[in-house]
Amino acid sequence: MIIVTTETIVGKKIKETLGIVKGSVSKAKWFGSDIGAFLKNIIGGELKGYTELLNSARDDALQRMVVEAKKMKADAVVAVRFGTSNIAQGASEVIAYGTAVKLK
Repeated sequence: MIIVTTETIVGKKIKETLGIVKGSVSKAKWFGSDIGAFLKNIIGGELKGYTELLNSARDDALQRMVVEAKKMKADAVVAVRFGTSNIAQGASEVIAYGTAVKLK
């Protein structure tokens, strides 16, 4: 499965647009991440617990989007984007979405 953020794929032609596909995941932060974040606010630096959480959430959302595209028998997903929103205190949703296509 080809996944790109562009509307086209170099060297390939899109023969059919199948529709929008998406994958989302909601994740909550671990209490220990808050302690680390509090300390980093004092001394500065990367909030590694949050970085790992968001990377994991993006990977999960992307994989769920790919599963949906495969169910549609897509060859690729173009114009892929990510979105993030807070859904509750300490919890966020990450969504991956794009357009499933068939290639020539």
